[in-house]
Amino acid sequence: MNLLQIHRLDNVAVALAPLEAGAALGGGLTARETVAAGHKVALRPIASGQNVVKYGCPIGRASRDIAAGEWVHVHNLKTGLTGPGRAVYRPVSCELAPVPAREFRGFLRPDGRAGVRNELWILPLVGCVNGVAQSLARENAGLAAGTVDGVYAFPHPYGCSQMDEDHARTRTILAALAGHPNAGGVLVLGLGCENLTREQFERELGDYDRDRVRILICQDADDELAEGARLLRELAAYAGRFARQPISVSKLVVGLKCGGSDGLSGVTANPAVGAFSDSLVAQGGTAILTEVPEMFGAEELLLGRCADEGLFRQAAAMVEACKDDYTAHGQPVYENPSPGNKAGGITTLEEKSCGCVQKGGSAPVRGVLGYGETVRTPGLNLLSGPGNDLISATALTAAGAQLVLFTTGRGTPFGAPAPTVKIATNTPLYERKRRWMDFDAGPVARGETAEMCGARLMETALVVCSGERTRSERAGYREIAILRGGVTL
Repeated sequence: MNLLQIHRLDNVAVALAPLEAGAALGGGLTARETVAAGHKVALRPIASGQNVVKYGCPIGRASRDIAAGEWVHVHNLKTGLTGPGRAVYRPVSCELAPVPAREFRGFLRPDGRAGVRNELWILPLVGCVNGVAQSLARENAGLAAGTVDGVYAFPHPYGCSQMDEDHARTRTILAALAGHPNAGGVLVLGLGCENLTREQFERELGDYDRDRVRILICQDADDELAEGARLLRELAAYAGRFARQPISVSKLVVGLKCGGSDGLSGVTANPAVGAFSDSLVAQGGTAILTEVPEMFGAEELLLGRCADEGLFRQAAAMVEACKDDYTAHGQPVYENPSPGNKAGGITTLEEKSCGCVQKGGSAPVRGVLGYGETVRTPGLNLLSGPGNDLISATALTAAGAQLVLFTTGRGTPFGAPAPTVKIATNTPLYERKRRWMDFDAGPVARGETAEMCGARLMETALVVCSGERTRSERAGYREIAILRGGVTL
């Protein structure tokens, strides 16, 4: 099998391996030229202006006549999206059959949430103390003992010289991270003269546990490193009281993310993650789907699954607000995908979006979250955030995801604050980048069903949630990025 037609209505198929010109493709079809793996081949003639269909949905229009067996890409396919458009609520039935809840071994917190790690986090309120935060993490790494899994700093450049929404975003994300259940103890590190004051941050935190969260203002300390070390020792003693225990999967919140996508993303890894997501939700757990710009053009596949019209209005408003932000800044709404996506076989935003939303499976949408908000409702949630890998993975963590599933066809080494499972869309990537990749979804291209792959992925996720470190964790790749004003794809 070297060519895959995803949906019976499709007039293009995806090359599962490189195709040579003249290769017989079955059904009397012959490749008219060399086609790379992940790229599209026309199954029948497509006239100029006619819709090109993949996933059973239009992914653009032919910019010229396309012959059967011809490579379909940027030279003969263009987006069919021309304006903001307004979604219409057309509800679809999408209830899942219940599934008996599995267990993992995690850390049960006093507020009833569960952590899959028991770490000490150092959060700078302002970029000026990034160096101090990193020094504290490095010099106190020995506190990772017993049930304490590690000491980590999360530098960022903000917290001062910001105004209005940018300032609010920084404050909100940092406060949400401070409350994350994977952190057994949190040291908040301020300078003392920044815009994001201790008083502001404490108001954002609300009624927080002062045994678990400590705040150090460096200008107030004679020796900030010595005082920080003392506070970290106290936090380690507090975090050390927690031990792993069996916890129901219904306590899991998992972020769904893709990056460095290729033409197989929507065929192998993303559908497998969708099957995982459906299983998780059916067990009472929570999945969070973000990357709003990569919902553009695929709204009908997603928004009709909103559990009621009120949720639909919230979700549609989230998508339209993102489009309006592009327009307000004079940027084209549909100027996506990236060069790497195109090299991997993705041509238009519709194609990228239809593949992207596969990660959300088929469950009903139960919640819509603003950027920086924490999940409140079990089930599938939509989160406002860009496609940018670091920003959206940080937002997923801040929303409460204890684990992030990250699909990629090109590969990427980064890690979110939460453990980040890298899922290869193709086996060659998995085998070539073993230092980066945790899971191979490539077998789906060789006949494994998405459901079978999703079941394998569930086993991997439960092992990671029970303590096995991901590749990015082993490499020490842990970072955050915060959204700021302007257009971010």
